[in-house]
Amino acid sequence: MSKGRAIALLIAGALAGAASAQTVKDGINAWQKGDYKAAVEAWRPLADRGDPDALFNMAQAYRFGRGVPANLATAKSLLEKSATAGHVESQTTLGLLLLQGGEQADALKWLEPAARAGERRALLVYGTALINGDGVTQDRALGYAFVHAAAAAGLPAAKKTLVELDKIIAPADRRKALDSHRMTAKDKPTTATSPAPEAKAAEWRIQLGAFILKGAAQSLYGRLAPSLGGRKAYYLPTGNATRLQVGPYASRAEASAACAKLKGQDCIVVRAR
Repeated sequence: MSKGRAIALLIAGALAGAASAQTVKDGINAWQKGDYKAAVEAWRPLADRGDPDALFNMAQAYRFGRGVPANLATAKSLLEKSATAGHVESQTTLGLLLLQGGEQADALKWLEPAARAGERRALLVYGTALINGDGVTQDRALGYAFVHAAAAAGLPAAKKTLVELDKIIAPADRRKALDSHRMTAKDKPTTATSPAPEAKAAEWRIQLGAFILKGAAQSLYGRLAPSLGGRKAYYLPTGNATRLQVGPYASRAEASAACAKLKGQDCIVVRAR
């Protein structure tokens, strides 16, 4: 082999390596510019290796026929692979597509984990199914909590649905529904593991509750933030719930004073671990 041909092969190999090193973001950039073929070329090798984001994006390309021929069956297949890997957007999209196709049981199978992950469209659809007992065991309280969380996350359709639900569900029942799927701060208090005297460097926080849906904790913090003096929110996983703590405070007394200002809000003082 001549030296020139060897160099040419090395250059070709380097170029091929550069092409294969493209990222999901490269594909997104191409897609946003309308270069769907380049987007697909960037995503395909990543999807072949099982990248959940690339699988989702390839599914969208097949779904809308951009850069590849439209093929809904292929789109669903790619979405299922991504959804199985825990990709929430894929779970939601696949669930909604299956629901549109009349495959309710399979749709709800994917929408449930997406709802529990806080995806607002899944919260609305699965929550509505729970309220009506449509394809799932009826649980009006959990369903209302899900729709409420979707509305709190800003989904317009959920806000409209919540308005209608509030017309037919008594205020006491609405509060009970939310409370039954929200542990109070006192249920799982965080305390120091030893009775050691308070150190000057100790960090104190206030705990405002524990929630099945992280979005509910975020919504509460958003409402109370103006009264919290810019203190930071801490979202701490506890089993199937998320505890909301706010701080830091320099002393127990300072944290207690902060709790006192939040009249009507469940609040306890905890020492950060």
